[in-house]
Amino acid sequence: MKPNKAIKEDNYKVFALLSHYLNHAPDFIDREEIDEIAKGSISYEYAFSVILASAFGLDIVDNAPDKELFHNYFYRMIHHLDSNEYNRNPYYKNIKLPTMKVGNSELKYEKYKPFEGFVCNDIIETEEGRQIPQIGFFDTEFRFPAVLENNRIWMTITPNEIETMKEPVDQAFGQVLTYGLGLGYYAYMASEKDNVESVTVVESNEDVIHLFKKYILPQFTNASKIKVIQADAFEYVQNQMSKGKYDFVFTDLWHDVSDGIDMYLKMKKYEKQNPNTVFTYWIEKSIMCYL
Repeated sequence: MKPNKAIKEDNYKVFALLSHYLNHAPDFIDREEIDEIAKGSISYEYAFSVILASAFGLDIVDNAPDKELFHNYFYRMIHHLDSNEYNRNPYYKNIKLPTMKVGNSELKYEKYKPFEGFVCNDIIETEEGRQIPQIGFFDTEFRFPAVLENNRIWMTITPNEIETMKEPVDQAFGQVLTYGLGLGYYAYMASEKDNVESVTVVESNEDVIHLFKKYILPQFTNASKIKVIQADAFEYVQNQMSKGKYDFVFTDLWHDVSDGIDMYLKMKKYEKQNPNTVFTYWIEKSIMCYL
């Protein structure tokens, strides 16, 4: 169902408010504020939502439209995450990263502060067309591995990557091809599956490949399944992919939706050339909300 004008305006308003919050002050909520509200039966999620709504200038008590916006979005948008759940993830448990720099690429651990907000999953689209971003927070500090390019975060393994890769990991089988290496999370998780015979990774960044091969790949239980090819993804899909007889492809070449739409549409065109291959894409559900 296509959303009506009012719902489109609500979607735009929520995304604009969240964009400013996440880009400029994702850590402005602190424990003291949360604890002041979260008493008795009040959850951290609700307390976080109320503080965030107030920061957005919403009057959820006396203003009916603001109250309705809060009800339609915030209840399904804010998530108090359990750090123990993610720390049990096989990659987090088994892969330990050194802090080091190669060329313009730096391998290190970044962290979320307690109650710092971040995107934690794909956008949820309701039947009436409401697009609800998924924002998570922890109540303790949470460390996660990252690759920085020229001192800017480029690749990470956060709860968002873990959640949004669950389906393509579960679906992977046979001869797997993945465009984009990152820190090898997808390659690791896919290689752990008994029904995955091999994982070929196409990555263009020589520094990232070096970091992965020297410090990360040796820790893989099934490192023998992994093959890394340095190449441009679109040159490879056009000239080499059909020679590999791949069963399953996962594409993860973009940082977020804003820079992913064009590459997503470009890669989709090659599906017809490989009719026997299953194609999947990182954050495809979120990308589809913009198309």
